[in-house]
Amino acid sequence: MAFVFHTLSSGSGFDAPLREAITMTQHKALFMPARVQGLGTSIKVVSIPRHAGDQGGLPASSLVLDENTGGIRAIVNARQLTALRTAAGSLLATRLLLSVPDPSTFLAFGAGRQIEVHVDLHLRAYSTIESCTIVNKSNNQRLADLIIRLKSAHPTVTFQSLILKDDLARLEQVTRAANIICTATSSAEPLFEAKWVSPGTHLNLIGSYTPEMAEVSSELLHQAGKVVVDSREACASEAGELIKARFNEEDMVEIGTLVHFDNSSPDADYKKVHALCDEVRRAGKITIFKSVGVGLQDVAITNMVVNLAGEISTRIDSYDDNQF
Repeated sequence: MAFVFHTLSSGSGFDAPLREAITMTQHKALFMPARVQGLGTSIKVVSIPRHAGDQGGLPASSLVLDENTGGIRAIVNARQLTALRTAAGSLLATRLLLSVPDPSTFLAFGAGRQIEVHVDLHLRAYSTIESCTIVNKSNNQRLADLIIRLKSAHPTVTFQSLILKDDLARLEQVTRAANIICTATSSAEPLFEAKWVSPGTHLNLIGSYTPEMAEVSSELLHQAGKVVVDSREACASEAGELIKARFNEEDMVEIGTLVHFDNSSPDADYKKVHALCDEVRRAGKITIFKSVGVGLQDVAITNMVVNLAGEISTRIDSYDDNQF
């Protein structure tokens, strides 16, 4: 993901129009086309439930185009890949910005696939994390199943769940103690008080994608001073928190500017731009990464999966033959 964000911030080598949306009876369908030079071209379609009680998750599929023929190279179930690529971006931001060298506490809001993958990747990256709290708006089976899976995958970590608004005193306690906070909800109002967040905390905000949505308050954003984003253009028009806080593009730092590559290969290792990362940390008491998701991420992970699966997948080479 570092290469993708770096490419986006370079301003060349890609084409990534802003997403388009169509409202359906039960869902809002989002269409995200993108192309990255040297990686490929794809379009992802994600269906987001319109009703709060829908427990079906986020159905998503990606079409990968053949760069030579223009035809469809593959159709990929992108539900899991969407969560994975988003969490990979958040983990990159955590690694670049977290000021606590050995984090021990993790706090997550939401109980969907995004939170599961965010928690899993961060716990794998930071063996020092000892406790993880999952906060959800209701005590449902999805939350219970998530806790079971996480306990099985990470037996040395202590997990607990909280129901949003049921125990504000306990919520304040775990928020103040958190070194890393991740939010992945459809909330239109702040999930917690800004004053509860301790200095040095790093937050990854990934839930909002419209001007009406907001998982945290403007007060919290201003505590960071500068907010790191996946795309300034996309966040300026889609990130409800930033819009409500009246953040302009000068208040946002693209994550792609915080990494450097010695060559233009997607396989190369990134190098941290320490001066810029330090500048972001000095801008406020906390650090925040806001992501609305960019199509370039989907191009990268989908083409990687298709390339890896090429030798074992079922191929139908004549499905688009114009003689039929």
